[in-house]
Amino acid sequence: MAFQTFLFYQLATILLFAALRVITARNPVHSALFLVLAFVTSAGLWLLLEAEFLAITLVLVYVGAVMVLFLFVVMMLDINLARLRERFWSYLPLGAGVGLIMVAEMALVLWGRYFQLGEMPRPLPLPADYSNTKELGRVLYTDYVYPFELAAVILLVAIVAAIALTLRRRKASKYQDPSQQIRVRREDRIRVVAMKAEARADEMTTDK
Repeated sequence: MAFQTFLFYQLATILLFAALRVITARNPVHSALFLVLAFVTSAGLWLLLEAEFLAITLVLVYVGAVMVLFLFVVMMLDINLARLRERFWSYLPLGAGVGLIMVAEMALVLWGRYFQLGEMPRPLPLPADYSNTKELGRVLYTDYVYPFELAAVILLVAIVAAIALTLRRRKASKYQDPSQQIRVRREDRIRVVAMKAEARADEMTTDK
């Protein structure tokens, strides 16, 4: 019990630090890497709650796929960091307001009696043949099937938007158009020029 409590506080501290660095890091790539650390630490908290499937899914899906997509988009976009820093103070009031609202919500949840967090029991020990994956799938595809489909559509739109952002044409880029290569004709590539024969100066001197 004491070891699990110690481990929980350690993971929670790392998670809070990683989440703070996500929004304070100046480099977008560093922010994405700190978000990976936050996801992995959250997976450790899921393991403490005996939700192994959710922990593995968080690592495989978000760290292995979504974060790779984020890094791909960040590296492909031509982000001008100097221009972003110039407009930092203009966005500060809005960001500070949103941050205060989030802090107030977390304070109501953690220190209020609304959710009765002090009386929440520990997860009950489950038998060896219990499958939380099966139970999660049953609830997900019966009671929450419409929200699940809606989330899938939103993720699909996000993927299409990310691809559309990275496929913009650049003036300096070189590319080939196979359709133009197929339609090419000999007359378009070769031009026959009729020229009169001329003798060189040394040949004219020899003939004389």
